[in-house]
Amino acid sequence: MPLIVAPVAFQRVAHPEGEVGMARAALAADTVVCLSTMATSTPAEVAATGAKRWFQLYVFRDEGMTRRLVAQAVNEGYAALVLTIDTPVLGRRERDFRTGFTIPPEITVASLGGGGVTPLGAFSQVSSSVTWRDVERLAESGLPVVVKGVLTAEDARLACEHGAAAIVVSNHGGRQLDGVAATIDALPEVAEAVDGRIEVLIDGGIRRGTDVVKALALGARAVLAGRAPLWGLVCGGEQGATHVLELLRAEILSALQLIGCVSPADVTRDRVGRRPF
Repeated sequence: MPLIVAPVAFQRVAHPEGEVGMARAALAADTVVCLSTMATSTPAEVAATGAKRWFQLYVFRDEGMTRRLVAQAVNEGYAALVLTIDTPVLGRRERDFRTGFTIPPEITVASLGGGGVTPLGAFSQVSSSVTWRDVERLAESGLPVVVKGVLTAEDARLACEHGAAAIVVSNHGGRQLDGVAATIDALPEVAEAVDGRIEVLIDGGIRRGTDVVKALALGARAVLAGRAPLWGLVCGGEQGATHVLELLRAEILSALQLIGCVSPADVTRDRVGRRPF
């Protein structure tokens, strides 16, 4: 299935099973789950599910903290590091201000140890000075580095030149910078700039199987979906997330059949067009 479960923080806020339940759902769907640095389950707990897994990473001001997180990912058999580059500071998330959303005090960041690190405490330690040299250093860990947060051809070319194995065309769910480009609009120029040198993935607004097929047609190898599986987790834990992933699988298959493609690899640019305005 050309759909990966995106990294979503603090999943035990959504359901007591948290990231472990989500990982089991990904295992049932035979796809990859990305564990967030800001997870409420440890890398070891998610690894114990047997799911195919990548580790989403923030670079911290304390280089030792970053190295310890990378070591956890390596030791627990994670297959890739997903470096988020679009959060040097938290955006002004006005929806959260309006709703009064906060993380309950008992929810802590499990990957940062047993000291009860709170979400605000963790985010306050994230570096605002990530550079391409960080990508190069992470590539030396032995794990492929997926650079998440690319929206331009220029950054896509730089990712290729500095050791990235893949990029994710991402605007962080539209929550970082108001008015930023939609990822589906940025995808064609990014895919053209990469020109097959590394893998191109995309996230943002993936709600249906047809969204996945549109992304494939515009140059993505696969998509990442976060909110839809999370809604399933909220409603029914592991079973709910599994149900959503299977709905998406069925919709992808149906869309492929109806546009005359035998597999995701057969989807070409001529299968999609832009609606005139």
